Amino acid sequence: MPQVVTDIDQLVKQLVLTDDIKEKEKIAKQIQAEAKAKGIYLASIHDVYKARGKRQGKNFTAPAMNLRSLTYYLAKAIFRVAKRNNAGAFIFEIAKSEMGYTNQPPIEYVGVVLAAAIKEGHSGPVFIQGDHCQIKATAYVDNKAKEVAALKDMVADCVAAGFYNIDIDSSTTVDLNRPTLTEQQRDNFEVCARMSAFIRKIQPKGLEVSIGGEIGEVGHKNSTVEELVAFMDGYNQSLPKELVGLSKISVQTGTSHGGVVLPDGTIANVSVDFNTLKALSEAAQKKYGLGGAVQHGASTLPDNAFSKFPEVNTIEIHLATNFQNKTLDSALFPKDLYAKMVEWTRANCQNERKPKDTEEQFIYKARKRALGQFKKEIMGLPEHVKDGIAAELEKNFEFLFKQLNVHDTKSFVVSIVKPVDVTIGLRSSQAVLDGEGDD
Repeated sequence: MPQVVTDIDQLVKQLVLTDDIKEKEKIAKQIQAEAKAKGIYLASIHDVYKARGKRQGKNFTAPAMNLRSLTYYLAKAIFRVAKRNNAGAFIFEIAKSEMGYTNQPPIEYVGVVLAAAIKEGHSGPVFIQGDHCQIKATAYVDNKAKEVAALKDMVADCVAAGFYNIDIDSSTTVDLNRPTLTEQQRDNFEVCARMSAFIRKIQPKGLEVSIGGEIGEVGHKNSTVEELVAFMDGYNQSLPKELVGLSKISVQTGTSHGGVVLPDGTIANVSVDFNTLKALSEAAQKKYGLGGAVQHGASTLPDNAFSKFPEVNTIEIHLATNFQNKTLDSALFPKDLYAKMVEWTRANCQNERKPKDTEEQFIYKARKRALGQFKKEIMGLPEHVKDGIAAELEKNFEFLFKQLNVHDTKSFVVSIVKPVDVTIGLRSSQAVLDGEGDD
């Protein structure tokens, strides 16, 4: 009998367009089975970062890329760039908030990325990360146990779906009004330690999920080495001794998510404090054996900034908004569809508008909220439009991979990261029971 060839494009279309979460799970499992057969496996970057903490391998900064729209097409472009550059140290990620407003649940995101890997002939590990698995500060003040339990629910969904890299962001609980650095960071490191212990309990056997902590909320004051030490010492004391801790630490060095929007809708030039970043990475490596410091909110930085990150030993950099901007502002993106998205944004997102915002500032900051609402329309665009936009962004990915020095990292990564036989799926309802949500 002739061999049946799976139509990956068709599977992706079904996965993205169905509203039935059980159907998404079924399709994603089918895609993962085919990926396994082709030597593609979901993995944790933990051991790679720990090796870098010991100064093994060359300096590189792994790009962690948030794909908010056209995920399949942009992921294919990224795999093409990785293949051309023999790159292995790169991550696909999506934040807790993005999953909501882009309407991309974890099981769908994983299935789409794996499908892109199959389509482009990738082999070896695929790193998928839960970005900003975040404690909401106001909810935490109102009911600490309830907010931590909600975050555990979300993280359990991610790990079950194949996110084996998780960034815990409890930096929102930092209280700078407290008298000492340790007390300022106390809620942060205690929540992060509890979440780490929970992740170690639910992670697949034989696999150590890469966990990141965060000491300073992006967009606020710059982090210091003293804050890093206060957080890490408190975290290590709070984590049960038999458990493996963090692989990296996110810091604030001058950026903000989405960039600083000027009244005309353009982005202000922002400077990163690379001296501080270097000192933070060095302390993270030498004192705690971590891979280094992580830079958030970097996609809107000027092009000449990116080569500096590996020079100061930044282990990871988070990139999101500029990919969204290049998609929505592309000449190929249909003007009538974009107009509908803007109209929806005006009608539904006025609560995000600040009193002094111009129309351009408001639309720039809020239009991301329309991506999930118009997800099916975007997916239904002609193939040449979607492929064309992806080709435009492919040039950006190529630039970033070279500037961040991740070319020729494939052999280093593959020598460290070995496949573990896991099957993705939806979270069991028992995953956060047995008292896990009640602490």
